[in-house]
Amino acid sequence: MMDIGVGQDGAQPYRQAASEVLAGLGTDAQRGLPAEEARRRLSRHGRNELAGEKPVPAWRKFLAQFQDTLVILLLAAALISATLWLLERDAALPYEAMAILAVVLLNALMGYFQQARAERAVAALRQMSAAQARVIRDGAQRGIPAAELVPGDLILVEEGDTIPADARVVHSATLQAAEATLTGESLPVPKQAEALMAEAGLGDRANMIFSGTAVTYGHGRAVVTATGMHTEMGRIAGMLASAPEERTPLQRELDRVGRMLGMIVIAIAVVMVGTILLVEDIHGARAIFDVLILGVALAVAAVPEGLPAVVTAVLSIGVQRMARRKAIVRHLAAVETLGSADVIASDKTGTLTRNEMTVRRVVTASGNVELEGAGYAPQGGIRQVEGGAVEGSLRTELLRTLLAAERANNAVLQKVEDGRWTVQGDPTEGALIVAARKAGLEGEALEARFPRIGEVPFSSERKLMSTLHRDAERQNCLTAFTKGAPDVLLERCTHELVGEDTRPLSAGRRAAIMSANEELAGQALRTLGIAFRLLPQDMAAQHHPDTALEQGLVFLGLVGMIDPPREEVKLAVARARSASIRPIMITGDHPRTAVAIARELGIAQDGGVVTGAELQAMPDDALSRTVREVSVYARVNPEHKLRIVRTLQGHGATMAMTGDGVNDAPALKAADIGVAMGITGTDVSKEAADIVLADDNFATIVAAVEEGRAIFANIRKFLRYLLSSNIGEVMTMFFGVLLADLIGLTALAQGGVALPLLATQILWINLVTDGAPALALGMDPVDAGTMSRPPRPRGESVVTYRMWAGIFFVGAVMAAGTLLMLDMSLPGGMIEGSGDLRYGQTMAFTTLTLFQLFNVLNARSDEESAFRNLFTNHWLWAAILFSMALHAAVIYLPLLQQAFSTVPLSPGDWLSCVAAASSVLWLRELSKLLGRARPARSPR
Repeated sequence: MMDIGVGQDGAQPYRQAASEVLAGLGTDAQRGLPAEEARRRLSRHGRNELAGEKPVPAWRKFLAQFQDTLVILLLAAALISATLWLLERDAALPYEAMAILAVVLLNALMGYFQQARAERAVAALRQMSAAQARVIRDGAQRGIPAAELVPGDLILVEEGDTIPADARVVHSATLQAAEATLTGESLPVPKQAEALMAEAGLGDRANMIFSGTAVTYGHGRAVVTATGMHTEMGRIAGMLASAPEERTPLQRELDRVGRMLGMIVIAIAVVMVGTILLVEDIHGARAIFDVLILGVALAVAAVPEGLPAVVTAVLSIGVQRMARRKAIVRHLAAVETLGSADVIASDKTGTLTRNEMTVRRVVTASGNVELEGAGYAPQGGIRQVEGGAVEGSLRTELLRTLLAAERANNAVLQKVEDGRWTVQGDPTEGALIVAARKAGLEGEALEARFPRIGEVPFSSERKLMSTLHRDAERQNCLTAFTKGAPDVLLERCTHELVGEDTRPLSAGRRAAIMSANEELAGQALRTLGIAFRLLPQDMAAQHHPDTALEQGLVFLGLVGMIDPPREEVKLAVARARSASIRPIMITGDHPRTAVAIARELGIAQDGGVVTGAELQAMPDDALSRTVREVSVYARVNPEHKLRIVRTLQGHGATMAMTGDGVNDAPALKAADIGVAMGITGTDVSKEAADIVLADDNFATIVAAVEEGRAIFANIRKFLRYLLSSNIGEVMTMFFGVLLADLIGLTALAQGGVALPLLATQILWINLVTDGAPALALGMDPVDAGTMSRPPRPRGESVVTYRMWAGIFFVGAVMAAGTLLMLDMSLPGGMIEGSGDLRYGQTMAFTTLTLFQLFNVLNARSDEESAFRNLFTNHWLWAAILFSMALHAAVIYLPLLQQAFSTVPLSPGDWLSCVAAASSVLWLRELSKLLGRARPARSPR
């Protein structure tokens, strides 16, 4: 006997007869479970609900924002700065420490509000579950909360119901269920009570109904086999909650840079303090302590305080730019990651296609007609496949075929408030109505002439549906319209419509019709046969027409339909390929349909496809080889999607996974970047994703990739700028102390330590130049050649070796120019000057600030000239002017002069500083020119 946990402990009820499943669950086929037994099982198995994750306290989520290495460095910098202020009391308040803490707090708050996506995803899954269920207990029907269902309960479902639990169908009266959100199947699935003999994937289990899916047609009875977290929906919720939160490449790289800066900071502090103690004549504990404080202050200055804030701000600006392009970003770091994606794994239904069945072909006795347009909008031309207008006999046959298809129909086509056309009911029937409207057949006119008086519903056994109508123009007879599987329908036809005439169906014509059906099927079109029959008036007296009217039919034609690709996707796929991005399709739909769509879109040319069943049997090493070559995967379940994504990631791919259904959610979360559909997507997929497409347009993904690449390029620009500026400060301080005798500093030290710049001046430079100019670099517009380059390799650092070379080159130029200006301003050095120490430090302070403002122009590219597109970024020039104004305030306002130990400068002084500082621009331009010329001279 089957254990009561059938479906929950590995058993497969879809492969057993319904009577065996009922017996194994101890359920009476007529009376259901006794109420007392149901209570015992509820206690044993728990409520039919999805388990939520243990909530994390808000304070813990907030503290988690302070774990990044750079943030820890900044907290240490704030502590050191505050300590320095307490010891020296050189300002009314510890402004530097306050500013750093404000930056850290801002980042923590922004990160806090981006968290907890997994909990919301599970909550969205919970909302999808049915609130009520109809069961048979103790032989009586009753309504109970769906949460109280138990394995073995006998449930009743009908059109419009959300299925409350996984169940084995016991009786089906033309029962059909929409399972696209779970399996990716674009059409409602007919359900049967008969057992399946062979192993079947989720989408092929025709005798099972699943929690969270919906009944679209008919009614039935089923016995519950799994509840709560043991359902297919629950399994996905478990996968979603257990999937680790993947850190994006940018997050990993910034952590690496942070750790590297931490080591550099410690090394700088140790070397600087050691150098001063060895080179200078230091006596007394106080002097030694001053040297230690100086080393610490310099190390603090080496950390780019503005880096986390600028990264966050630039990503936020990118979010706004992407929102204007219909891509809504839920996770800031995802902006950059999408730009580095080299594989886009996409679901088919609703993502690459419209999720709107569309009639493409109608084949009748006189020809083959193609219908243009896609989706439910009743717009599009009609023409012969061979070319030419549809007229004469062919037009008559087309209109009769579509008339019959429109009448043998229970769907409703309507236009909603936002202008979109939608279908209520079976999407296949909706497609037939749309085709009729394209041919000029209006619903009101057809209803007036052919009012329905009866119906023989579709059944999976007959594979037919018929409706009986009066004909206002023929009062002496009735008309029956029938649609269904072409092979079944043709057997019931004796004649065929040719123009206005009916002619007997010959064996040759039957063969020709079936050949045409095979041709349409070979193009991945779903086919239906359409027929009619005239019946005597007395048939109207039958209240329930039976299948007898489905004999002696007149065959009208074949209709071929498909869920069509989005028109813009083909171009988007081509654009992705030109950017060295590989698109692949992972769908739960039929392999033949998947291959046809993939070929049409340019995703795959060779027709290769791997099914879920093949994936299930495939060892890891074979899958590792397969994912390199195959771009189409069909009839897959959520575990297969997850396995494909992780295998590709194992090859070093940066994965973007798109989808709209519940079945996509685990893979969306596991991918480097999850992209969900905003209109047709389920709440679950949206909550699991990093980015949501507001227009459900695959082409928007490519636009978002372009934006992501531009944002990453901008991040590199301000990293190049910040790091080179800070390296310049460090070199200035280090070599200024080391060369103090040569540049005239020692003579002015008065027994203490002679410094080229004060610690407060260094920190001020960081605050002024690490802020507005760096942020403005992050707003550079998208470069025209962005999508003609391959994506950044997964293992490539944000700061490459070539960038580091440029950073140190620029830092060296800055240090040399600043120390030269200091030497020229002081007496006793290599170049004789006449100023005092405060004047010399002010000149060095101004020169270094100007160096960094000239450097911001260099930082826009490692290869291109700074003068290319010089004025395209107006924010950059505004930031430069703003920083200049702030520095001028420090030079000329008495209060700030006292705080920063500055003196006023003359116009001649400013001219000297500008001339020296501009050297970084010209020397970097020369190095870029040599770099661009070098590959051209290379024999390679």
